[in-house]
Amino acid sequence: MTTLPLPFDGHSVSDSTRAFLQRDHLLFIDGAWRDASGDGWMETRDPATGLVAARFAIGEAADVNAAVVAARNAFDGGWARSQPAARAALLRRLADLMQRDAQMLAELEVIDSGMPLFIASLTVSNCTEMLHYYAGLAGTIEGTTTTPPAHVTHDAEAFTYTLREPVGVTAHIIPWNVPLSMAVLKLAPSLAAGCTAIVKPSEETPLTALALADLIAEAGFPAGVVNIVNGTGGTVGAALAGHPGIDKVAFTGSTATGRRIVEAALGNLKKVTLELGGKSPVVVMPDADLALAIPGVAMATYFLGGQNCMAGTRIFAHADIHDALVEGLVAFSQSMVVDHGLAPGCQIGPMVSPAHGAKVMGYIARGLSEGAVLRTGGERLDRPGSFIAPTIFTGTTPDMGIVQDEIFGPVMAVQSFDTLDIDAIAAMANNSPYGLSGSVWTTSLSSAHKIAARIRSGHVSINCHGAVAHNIPFGGYGQSGWGREFGRESLDNYLETKAVTARL
Repeated sequence: MTTLPLPFDGHSVSDSTRAFLQRDHLLFIDGAWRDASGDGWMETRDPATGLVAARFAIGEAADVNAAVVAARNAFDGGWARSQPAARAALLRRLADLMQRDAQMLAELEVIDSGMPLFIASLTVSNCTEMLHYYAGLAGTIEGTTTTPPAHVTHDAEAFTYTLREPVGVTAHIIPWNVPLSMAVLKLAPSLAAGCTAIVKPSEETPLTALALADLIAEAGFPAGVVNIVNGTGGTVGAALAGHPGIDKVAFTGSTATGRRIVEAALGNLKKVTLELGGKSPVVVMPDADLALAIPGVAMATYFLGGQNCMAGTRIFAHADIHDALVEGLVAFSQSMVVDHGLAPGCQIGPMVSPAHGAKVMGYIARGLSEGAVLRTGGERLDRPGSFIAPTIFTGTTPDMGIVQDEIFGPVMAVQSFDTLDIDAIAAMANNSPYGLSGSVWTTSLSSAHKIAARIRSGHVSINCHGAVAHNIPFGGYGQSGWGREFGRESLDNYLETKAVTARL
């Protein structure tokens, strides 16, 4: 055990959280905690203070191989053929344990990622719902019957049916922005389908995945069904993506890293699901209800401090309401509570790391150099941690870096338009290589659905933004990724279809 400072900036946490942080965190392989094959350790820091919160062992390629062997043995040893009801019972048991430890999980998420506590608490609740949802779907995995081929039936009777079978050993590479949710949304459908799993948490935010491993063991999952291997993307992530013993990789993160995973997966042509970057459009029509739109548009950008892939950071405001909308957004931004995620009333926490904070500030400087008008924010707050004030630029144009690039911070770029032509509006919204999310704000039912139909994104909301849930498929067009997560579609990612024809 290592004694570390408890860097919570004067805010209290539960005894269970403090006890968890004081542990030396190892790798979870084949149902047990074990040392990494090397002697490397990393520290995770409270991004609000910059102080060390915990330390954890760093895996190597040999540890990935050990996890793959454990997962394959568990898959072949009975998990793939287990009864759906048995898998569902374990998922529900895990959900109950997560609910029991909800306070600790939420506090760990805040300390690791910096998110406000109210979002972390909501995340834990959503995770338990997700586990129950996929537990229910486990029992719906079934095949079909169909007409057998004519060359078989010309002189005999035959019967053709299909089976849905688990893909096999799956790898899940998790980002740092909503780590617990990202782990569960990948694990739940994978386990429901009968796959085994290896999870690589982000080295920035490993804590809730490690806590989840404790609960997976307590819930009674067989050894090797779920394995957690901490480490860097360049070592553990690369080893997972390229390992010939893995049948599928699910990744959430940057588009650049997604490309590298696809290249690494070519060796055995493993299946890949990618949820990548976004630069989501927010279209505010002249008839929008500004009392609804102003806080809604603001939070489309500022949710999780803008550190989320579906953030609505390209704002298209019709000229008739542009000034009123911007005035309201500026006032809302200046009223927001930017603080440690454990602080009462916190709405925006810090950037996850000094390096990421510097990247965001670099984009703010770029916006100014390109001629955008800074209306509020634009500065790093004078306190420990990487806190950046909610920032709004107006006078932006489509060619600016702050309009085209995913900044992943609390930076909003507002553009004005003066047309009511639906195709022209859609062309503005679609002027991006990404297509993950988007929203339309209007009181016209006709305009809302016409624009939503023309936005090239996997998810579009009307008079709200980012309306995601465990039962609603989510994923991207273009450079925002491959495949869908959440909903029935996510379960299908982890199933193969086998056709069987029997000549009778």
